[in-house]
Amino acid sequence: MINHQRLLLAILLGAVSSAVAQSHAPGSFEDGGNTQVSAMMMFLGNTEKVYILDKSEGNEAKFNNFPAMGSVYDIASRKAETMGVTTNVFCASGMHLPNGSFATFGGNGAIGPGGNIGDQTLPNNPFQGVYDTTYGDYDGTKGIRILKPCTSKDDFSSPECQWFDNASLLSMQSQRWYSGAEPMADGTIVLVGGFTNGGYINRNYPNVDPAREGGAANPTYEFFPANGRQEQEMAFMIKTSGLNAYPLLYNMPSGKMLVQANYSTILWDPIKNEETPLPDMPGQIVRVYPASGANAMLPLTPANNYTPTVLFCGGIYMDDYSWGNYSWPFADTWNIPSSSKCHSITPEPADGSTDIDYVEDDDLPNGGRTMGQFIALPDLTMLIVNGGANGTAGYADRTLNTLQMPYGMSLAAAPVGQPALYDPRKPKGQRWSTAGFSTSQIARLYHSSAILLPDASVLIAGSNPNVDVNTSTVFPTTYQAEVFYPHYFSASNRPTFTGAPETLSYGGDPFDLTVPASAYSGAANDAADNTSVVLIRGGWTTHAMNMGQRALQLNNTYTVNKDGSITLHVSQLPPNANLFQPGPALLFVTIAGIPSNGSYVIVGTGNIETQPVKAASVLPASVRLDGASGSGSNASTSGGNDSKDNNGATSHTGAIVGGIIAAIAVVGILGAGFGIWMARRRRTAAQQASSLSYPMGTAPGGAGGVASGARVGGGLRSSDSSAFMPLSQANGSTTWGANASTLSLNSPYYDEPRTASAEFDPYHQSAPRLSTNQARGPY
Repeated sequence: MINHQRLLLAILLGAVSSAVAQSHAPGSFEDGGNTQVSAMMMFLGNTEKVYILDKSEGNEAKFNNFPAMGSVYDIASRKAETMGVTTNVFCASGMHLPNGSFATFGGNGAIGPGGNIGDQTLPNNPFQGVYDTTYGDYDGTKGIRILKPCTSKDDFSSPECQWFDNASLLSMQSQRWYSGAEPMADGTIVLVGGFTNGGYINRNYPNVDPAREGGAANPTYEFFPANGRQEQEMAFMIKTSGLNAYPLLYNMPSGKMLVQANYSTILWDPIKNEETPLPDMPGQIVRVYPASGANAMLPLTPANNYTPTVLFCGGIYMDDYSWGNYSWPFADTWNIPSSSKCHSITPEPADGSTDIDYVEDDDLPNGGRTMGQFIALPDLTMLIVNGGANGTAGYADRTLNTLQMPYGMSLAAAPVGQPALYDPRKPKGQRWSTAGFSTSQIARLYHSSAILLPDASVLIAGSNPNVDVNTSTVFPTTYQAEVFYPHYFSASNRPTFTGAPETLSYGGDPFDLTVPASAYSGAANDAADNTSVVLIRGGWTTHAMNMGQRALQLNNTYTVNKDGSITLHVSQLPPNANLFQPGPALLFVTIAGIPSNGSYVIVGTGNIETQPVKAASVLPASVRLDGASGSGSNASTSGGNDSKDNNGATSHTGAIVGGIIAAIAVVGILGAGFGIWMARRRRTAAQQASSLSYPMGTAPGGAGGVASGARVGGGLRSSDSSAFMPLSQANGSTTWGANASTLSLNSPYYDEPRTASAEFDPYHQSAPRLSTNQARGPY
């Protein structure tokens, strides 16, 4: 502890002498620029670009003469350009793929102005929009969209850098709106539940058909790629009927998943479709949408034996009646305080014990929060941002008893603009802090999002509790982004390192990273003792969630060299792909809580397949050297170094779509696209961009890992799930009649690919991706 404080003091003293060079104040918000579309969804594509998605609405920014639904945001310039999206991605789910591409699943039917159903509908169903001639969007309820992130060295006008959004070639088996998504150990994505059509919550009242809600609910799950597997009904989704939109899913070490919805919890085997009941959420607090409590898996570290614990904070309790139905809540939600309670659960304890229950943790600071969102930071803390003190997610034009809404269409009020920091390593009662954190003046309520950037700052954007664009209401459609700078930006010197690999494996030979003496100040032994190597996957963010988010500390030892440099001997990931599923991540080196820039890596083979697993890495013992010290002047604000490994330039991604499409019909065909991906990866690896330039700061950090023998250191609205305007039911029935479960929900989509070629690759074939004409399709 003394050594840690001594090193921290050295860094802080250096920062004083170079205060002019520090351009980012710790705990502050900066202007993040205009996102062009309201950021309902975001993900980090690589170290240069963030991708943003919005629902179909009247955005002023256009793509091919229609309101844009997507944009790509350049981190360095803080500018965004619109991208083409064909199908309505509103309230979709999403996830990374093993090669670094991303996929989004489902969404809403075609929508026109005012959130009304698209003006072209199914022949036998006027409540299902197929296309809208004004907004130019197609039905997205079964859509699967794939994107290979590109860098500034790529041609963004080329098909390779655009969304693959062609539902004739690639779609789900069912309509899914507000579905959950979580990858398995081989990279296959499990898609759970959702609405087929819906509103505020996924039920009628009284709830006489909890399984199907007259055709509006989907209690099934499916796999992507399906590999011949058909969707199955999931009992849990019937039990939790009503409050199970965006069910919360977390893969566990066994390959089973923690699933939480309503106030119920299970451990679920998606292969066998077997459910093991776990205790209910204490106090019947609801954390899923629209209660939207913050939730995240805590960092996986050697200290906790890589045992997953999931933390839930905030959300809201309302009695069953108050939640209402598809049309609107029966209570005036904006008057109801959100919960300040936090609870954690460890579904698979490392000791094998079966006495599993929720544990109450420290309350949120300064009261409750709905729509709060956890962001995993590379110093192994968790930041919560966004949200409101009262109410729920969603929007409406009324509630049961209130016809004139006081906050426009928002069902939440009292925005909470101050972030808060949670440190799981601190004693209970001391885990939360808001010290030094500013308060944003921009309300971030429904449809806000946040994502970790490669320099360890946080991009915050979105907020749009409105059925269509409205920039003059109480809580308007928001295009203004912010960048929040956490506590560790209080010092200007930051670690750099060389030697980062392009890929990491599950077990196997360790690798070395070199931290130069210029990367730190003070005694080398102290710096080495307080160095950790951390993997962060920011996930796919929407609706107060980061689907797929993970933080994992790699085990490491070190050798202190005469020149003051430190060689870090770093293990591969634990030999269990269930802990940190294959796909993209950022690799950080953190010294005394100060993170480096993240270096882009791919975990696993890059393919959807059983991941090779080797024995856990065996590390050499740490070697100290008295008298060695760092030479960092703390005057540098450079965010990179001379090595490609830590300058955050390349995407290392490629097209996996072709293999996936073929795999829908043929098991195991994904390998056909792997050669294409490898060729592209070699090409992008040769196109390294220059070093990023981000100043950093200080904070407490985790110690390095250890190894054997080493030193220890009413009416349904089919157009919008939250518009809640009393329209005719999407199944044509005002009572969700008894025949509704057999209602035909025909769509223009096809479950089987229209190609027999296992070599199909939409990035190199002539298959249509996005039409360049005004119709944007159809396919």
